[in-house]
Amino acid sequence: MIFERAISPYTIDTEASVLEALGRINDNRARVVFAVDTHGVVQGALTDGDVRRWLVAQTAPDLSRPVAEALNSSIVSVREGTPVDRITAMFRPGVDRIPVVDDRGRLTAIASPGDHTLTIGRHTIGAGHPAYLIGEIGNNHQGDVELAKTLVDHCKAAGVSAVKFQLREMSALYRSGSGTSSEGEDLGPQYTMNLLAKYSLGVEDMYRVFDHCADVDLDVLCTPWDIPSADALQRYGIPGYKIASADLTNHELLAHVADFGAPMIVSTGMSTEQEITTSVSVLREHGAAFALLQTQSTYPAPFKDVNLKYMDRLAELGDCLVGYSGHERGWHVPVAAVARGASIIEKHVTIDKTLEGNDHKVSLTPGELTAMVQQIRDVEEALGSDTAREISTGELMNRVNLAKSLVAARDLRQGQVVTDADIEVKSPGRGLQPDRRPELVGITLARDVAAGDFFYPGDLAGRTDTSHQYSFHRPWGLPVRFHDFRSLLEAAEPDFLEFHQSYKDMDLSPGDFFQPGERLPQFFTIHAPDLYAGDFLIDLASPDDAIWERSIREVQRVIDQAHQLREHFTCEQDPIVIVTMGGFLPDRHVAREERYPMYERIQKGLERIDESGVRLTAQTLPPFPWLMGGQQFHNLFMDPEDTVWFCENHGRRLTFDVSHTKLAANFAQRPFSEYIDAMGPYTEHLHVVDSVGVDGEGVQVGEGEVDFRDLAERMDRLAPNAPFIPEIWMGHVNNGEGFFTALDRLQEWF
Repeated sequence: MIFERAISPYTIDTEASVLEALGRINDNRARVVFAVDTHGVVQGALTDGDVRRWLVAQTAPDLSRPVAEALNSSIVSVREGTPVDRITAMFRPGVDRIPVVDDRGRLTAIASPGDHTLTIGRHTIGAGHPAYLIGEIGNNHQGDVELAKTLVDHCKAAGVSAVKFQLREMSALYRSGSGTSSEGEDLGPQYTMNLLAKYSLGVEDMYRVFDHCADVDLDVLCTPWDIPSADALQRYGIPGYKIASADLTNHELLAHVADFGAPMIVSTGMSTEQEITTSVSVLREHGAAFALLQTQSTYPAPFKDVNLKYMDRLAELGDCLVGYSGHERGWHVPVAAVARGASIIEKHVTIDKTLEGNDHKVSLTPGELTAMVQQIRDVEEALGSDTAREISTGELMNRVNLAKSLVAARDLRQGQVVTDADIEVKSPGRGLQPDRRPELVGITLARDVAAGDFFYPGDLAGRTDTSHQYSFHRPWGLPVRFHDFRSLLEAAEPDFLEFHQSYKDMDLSPGDFFQPGERLPQFFTIHAPDLYAGDFLIDLASPDDAIWERSIREVQRVIDQAHQLREHFTCEQDPIVIVTMGGFLPDRHVAREERYPMYERIQKGLERIDESGVRLTAQTLPPFPWLMGGQQFHNLFMDPEDTVWFCENHGRRLTFDVSHTKLAANFAQRPFSEYIDAMGPYTEHLHVVDSVGVDGEGVQVGEGEVDFRDLAERMDRLAPNAPFIPEIWMGHVNNGEGFFTALDRLQEWF
């Protein structure tokens, strides 16, 4: 149970309107507000249910009427000082907020059962939320306000959740009455007192640093080492308090801070288990919302003494969130702590580990702090969930490349019953997986299957190939290769064909796949290879001259092949050439200001290319493309601002890949509609496909997160003549089954 002393979200004046009360109920998400008079005396409660009952009883409901008319005055309340166990027993379904009042009936707190989350400032801490990462500045500012502000800035740049300081009133803290007098003390206390006397900040200076934290939009915590310091922090209004290990047994300070009603993070170093459980009892008696940190209070701490496993025991003892405050060398232990379930991490930060004081040698430099934050976030992402395992996009791609399929051992005819001898297991993994062999044996084929061809799920269902007819209000096409375009033309009559070239296709002569003098009635587009032998990728943004020069040559080869293909089509319009222009890195994304020189590098390369007779387009790209069997990092043609800048400044056009750009929008946490509206006017061509998350590309239409109705309406206004293809991953298998499923679904919108 906790006492919430920030009561304003739960209160409303009795003269306020019912409509205002409903707004307050919605905002506090507690389903209740308590009405108080001008003296703060509780008059009753109002829940959303009370409002509904009041509305039903009215002949002409008027939400502008005063709250007092709809109040439930028969409410459960308790007096200050009521034992916690007695209050806890009063909670029941429908009563999960109990007003705490003084002897005059004035509201002083709200008692609630609490849960295993804490809210500190803008952050919610607990299961399902990122770990709360505290940059502990402590006294590493060396008593210098400007250095303290600099450390705050470094912590902000590193991506921590909050910074923390320490505040002491030396005269209240030490028995001498003055922190400057340490005569007669042992060597250790003498050393510590002398350091604190030199390097502590006073209250007003600390307030200035807190103000700077607000200016840079970073939450601040502080450790009060004495009651006057706690009161000073409470006057400022910090969102949460940290209690040092040294004060775990200081029950007076624990109770005093708990009565502020703000969340508390309590370290447990230097303490026995009995001392921990006794202190937890004090916190619970005062209704504190708290978390416990496993801590080894030596500087630096030996790894053998860290004992991360004790976090599990702390969670049991406190029935609360747990975390880790680290004083060991490096930052790998905090990363491991998060993997073990720590919800909070505290780690010291300094600008120089050689400065005077114990904390500096166990602190991280700004660069190390940044690395720790990033690695913790990486680990959190890697932890995933314990739900049923799903195959990732990258695994699906590698499964095709590396796995095996069931294929026909000999030519089989429609109507033939498949026997075990008719089946072989061969790579790649495009067809039925080998474990489905028992299902395949004994089925009657609904189609001919040539020797070496794959068996597909449709064979198990007995589906036959059918002719597909479509009518869209913009030209539509099919992705094809030289070897399969004729079979797809037998299944449908697209307006155009898009040749998705492999690097081996670039060595073929298009004329070898057409009859002499043959000219198809469609038009065509051509997509440059995504990958070449030797792990080469087209990258016109590369600073490596060898890669850049080859990229120029490879793009020119695609254009030249487009000219050769044109001889076999009757279309008058220039073919569209789609190129992934580059800008990828193996390990990171770059800042926006770094992208513009990369775009300029691309433009310089394009100026070396003869684009006559084609419409050369840059494909919009995802943040995490799957290339060469694993994840890479794209940087260009993702964000709308720099993409549009490139188009406007260099007269360029885009192939808008719906999946790629939706993934980019998700990654930037921006509405997809912003991307469509910005890039739509520069769109020459469309790849239409669904997506999931930040790297789930190529998903079947209607099985991801794209709002296709909204997409179609916007593109009808912004790029009404742009042709499109369904670019479903592996859509070509089983004679284009995935493409036709997508087209069937797209008819509703396109």
